Amino acid sequence: MESAAVQTRGSSTAGARWSRLLILGSVVGVLGGLAAVALEWGIHTGSDLLIHRFVGSRVDVAGAGVLVFDWRLLLLPALGGLMSGVIVQLVFGLSTGHGTDLLTRAFHHGLGVFPLRGPLVKAAAAVGVISCGGSAGPEGPIAALGASLGSTTARYFGLTARETRVLLIAGCAAGVGAIFGCPLGGALFATSIPYREPEFESDAMVPAFFASVIGYSTFIFVYNPDQSSRILGDVQKLGFSHPIELLPYAVLGPLCGVFAILFSKSLHVVERTFRRATHVPLWFRPALGGLATGMIACLLPQVMDGQYEVTRAAVHGGFDGSDGGFLGVWRLPAFFAAVAVAKCFATSLTVGSGASGGVLGPSVFVGGAVGAMLGAALNAVGVFEFDESLRQALIPVGMGGVLAAGMRTPLAAMVMVTEMTGSYGLIVPSMVVCMSAYLIGRGYGLNREQLRTSADSPAHAADGLIHILESWRVGDLMDRDTLSVAPGASLGAMVQMVKPATRPVFAVVDNGDLVGVVSLPDIEKVMGESDPTFLAAVIAADIMTSDVVTVAPRDDVYEVLNRFRATRHDVLPVVAREGSKRWLGMLSRRAVFDALRERTEEIHRAVLEEHAGLHEIEGEGQISEIAMTVGARRSEMIQRRMVPPDALGKSLREADFRRVYGIIVLGVELAEGELQFPPDLDMPLEAEHRLIVTVQA
Repeated sequence: MESAAVQTRGSSTAGARWSRLLILGSVVGVLGGLAAVALEWGIHTGSDLLIHRFVGSRVDVAGAGVLVFDWRLLLLPALGGLMSGVIVQLVFGLSTGHGTDLLTRAFHHGLGVFPLRGPLVKAAAAVGVISCGGSAGPEGPIAALGASLGSTTARYFGLTARETRVLLIAGCAAGVGAIFGCPLGGALFATSIPYREPEFESDAMVPAFFASVIGYSTFIFVYNPDQSSRILGDVQKLGFSHPIELLPYAVLGPLCGVFAILFSKSLHVVERTFRRATHVPLWFRPALGGLATGMIACLLPQVMDGQYEVTRAAVHGGFDGSDGGFLGVWRLPAFFAAVAVAKCFATSLTVGSGASGGVLGPSVFVGGAVGAMLGAALNAVGVFEFDESLRQALIPVGMGGVLAAGMRTPLAAMVMVTEMTGSYGLIVPSMVVCMSAYLIGRGYGLNREQLRTSADSPAHAADGLIHILESWRVGDLMDRDTLSVAPGASLGAMVQMVKPATRPVFAVVDNGDLVGVVSLPDIEKVMGESDPTFLAAVIAADIMTSDVVTVAPRDDVYEVLNRFRATRHDVLPVVAREGSKRWLGMLSRRAVFDALRERTEEIHRAVLEEHAGLHEIEGEGQISEIAMTVGARRSEMIQRRMVPPDALGKSLREADFRRVYGIIVLGVELAEGELQFPPDLDMPLEAEHRLIVTVQA
């Protein structure tokens, strides 16, 4: 037999679990930051080689030019879409869908499993699409790639589904926080993106914050600081100083909500249209979407801007509406409105046709255009005297408004845009705009995979049960008065200690230290294979298992259940602490089950006391249990009936329902709704009573 030394496995306490998640979250943060560096570098390099070289020499995509036909504008987005379709659909055979949709689906319905292959290929394809002028953003692909890195890391280290989901969210936070330059906003975005309502994934909050900070730090350390500066430049001086300024923001919020609805509707219409175009190969559809995007770019080349140059120019007065021709002062508001609408349609055609790319960046772009439109309209009306700083402030605030409504993440959007632009003085108007835009656009949204709240998510189906188990400690449920023997105890003595219909586990204890365990299969094996004359000489030390999985009193019961599952043992020995051999008692599966059943019954009673109306369906549940108890073959044979008039005042024994009415009374529902099962045979029946009966065949 093996040595009597007991090898205890690591106790997975809450502290150990958090340490593991934070360490791995930091690793995911570094990986997410490096992925963001690679994606950003690829887009900048590709844009310089393609858009700026082939298009920029003829067309200023950040200028005010319109109706500029050029074959490059027309065909370059189609080339990017074709390349994306060939790589993603034809070569790798991947499904369509933008990043936030896919990671949200993996969170809710995929146990957090998000393989790296798809997001990696799509991120590479997105570089080509954006570099060719396709109207898409890199933020969706990096969100998916970061999430996939988190999921892959969790699976590499063999983490549970719950922990895999946490690192999935942490990876998303790292990617978004790095590429947008908003570590706080990235963490809030990643933890709120699974839900349509303003709710956060609380379990992932701390690891997401760590990962986002480390991802952002990695990004600015590796990448050129000048290129990773805030997207709007110098807007830190903007602020909110007078209540009268809330008037234009009160208009901006609903406008952002309306444009978010337009964006969502157009995207879903395009997706639906291309899904129905079954005669067109999947790999060729992005080319058609790119061609349609190119047509829009010939009207408004600004839709090809993937670096927020149009928004930056709008903030700093790069557009002049003084020589507006027949539109006069309304030329500039009309121009920005057209750019916002065109960007919605162009992005819908690019992403909705199946090309790789995200919708986060375009949402920010559209919001900036809406803010610029309102600022120009206020100048055109000239009713109020608003200074230049207000016109500028409407742009970053509008960016947050459309993002809040489109992604249905109002708080995250507000923080993200504030960090991206440095406009910390605009927190108050951002609160007004983001929340009002969200309220208007919340019924739509760009992410189809979002669920309403965590209560609707399969990931949280057992939250109440898990929280109960996590609140319990092994010391609360362990049995200190259990079977134990010395290493020299004979097999005969152990057999005499076994009670009928039980499957005991003996703790083999030497001077208070656990040295092994003897289970009933160990005893049966020796008794079945050994000579009877030899059994008297067999002792516990001969047949015990010395490699024992133990638990400690401070271990939480939820984690211990995983050890039960891994070992397939019904009982686990309890030692004083991790690494100790001092034996204290045993924890059985049955003890956990009994405690959980008792707790569930307490909750059940409390619920019925708090919500009286639930008594109405409580009776139905009890009737279903009765049906299963009696083994009725057809559930409709169990019926609720009124007490017959000639049976009123009689007891069930006196009424003899089986002989007189051909029914069997299983229970009686009393006037207050309580179900009496089995029924009191001598209780007088009243008109308010209802009989739960089964009809004789």
